[in-house]
Amino acid sequence: MRLLSITRCEPGMKLAKPIFTDTGAVLLNTEVSLTSTMIRRLQEKGINTLYIYDDATKDIEAGEVVSEKVRREAARAIYHNFNEIVGSDQKWKARLSPGAITDFRNIFENILSDLKHNRQAMNLLTNICAQDHYIYAHSLNVAIYAAALALHLGYADKDIVELGMGALLHDIGKLHVPGEVLYKPGRLTDDEFIEMKKHAEYGFEFLRNQEGVSLLAAHCAFQHHERLDGTGYPRGLKGDEIHRYARVMAVCDVFDALTTNRVYRSAMLPHDAMEILYTGSGTHFEPEMVEAFRRTVAIYPIGLTVQLNTGETGVVVDYNRNVPARPVVRVIRLPDGSVPSRYYEIDLAKELTVMIVKCDAIL
Repeated sequence: MRLLSITRCEPGMKLAKPIFTDTGAVLLNTEVSLTSTMIRRLQEKGINTLYIYDDATKDIEAGEVVSEKVRREAARAIYHNFNEIVGSDQKWKARLSPGAITDFRNIFENILSDLKHNRQAMNLLTNICAQDHYIYAHSLNVAIYAAALALHLGYADKDIVELGMGALLHDIGKLHVPGEVLYKPGRLTDDEFIEMKKHAEYGFEFLRNQEGVSLLAAHCAFQHHERLDGTGYPRGLKGDEIHRYARVMAVCDVFDALTTNRVYRSAMLPHDAMEILYTGSGTHFEPEMVEAFRRTVAIYPIGLTVQLNTGETGVVVDYNRNVPARPVVRVIRLPDGSVPSRYYEIDLAKELTVMIVKCDAIL
């Protein structure tokens, strides 16, 4: 399978991975042949890359770190329970039912179980999702990232579950932000930005009054926009004043926000988002967290087209778990632009003089 920009997809190409809605339903399934109408509608839904079948990579599979079943159950639970709050006549007095708390806890325990049994570098691009409700999909993604990062850092299971509950609910305060501010496609005014920033406080106030949600989980909502140097919000906390859960959350939240389409900008590829995290390491983000995250996520997703410093063009076909930044690349084009008589692979973890100098889903 090959990861292509949707702008390069053509009618007749077959999907190699299903596309889901953010409520867990299948929008288009594997083997579906694309039509021009499908491609246009997927673009309208903010999808900018697709996995398609390709002769050069027909034997390659982008495996799921968290199973499709668990993802879909989680998406449905988030959609149902968040929608109950959105639809309430009195949002500020709304409550998460005991059943909702149990659902979230069970879901996160299933996510944790999947991650433990599949410790390869994590690539959320394998699960392409049409995001009609950004907060819902973002909450699930951040929870998965936080669990994987906490596992890498050696946290105890009970701590990971508590962190995971905070991650699933960290943006719940945005449900109390007016829609015209939350989904505004252009730049926010100063007053609108002040209102948007209040979601951290809204989330904390909401969660700390929910039976079954720990105060630490509520602090994930309160502190996930705090920064090490004190430039964050809402309280301008510094360093160790910020709870370690919130320091984990900050990295995961920013990375997912950068790699997801937003109303005001297109998604970045993972390696570009990682560069931004590195730029903020030591000022905005805990260096230990950033480095651990780099070893946790697939910076170069399977199926991504890359250009090497040798002039060769290839496709990422495998991860190296200990060094995700140095994947295995299958060369599909020689430096002169010709196609080799036989495809061959270069393991960048072994060939240390060979480097990725450019990557794109559309090369």
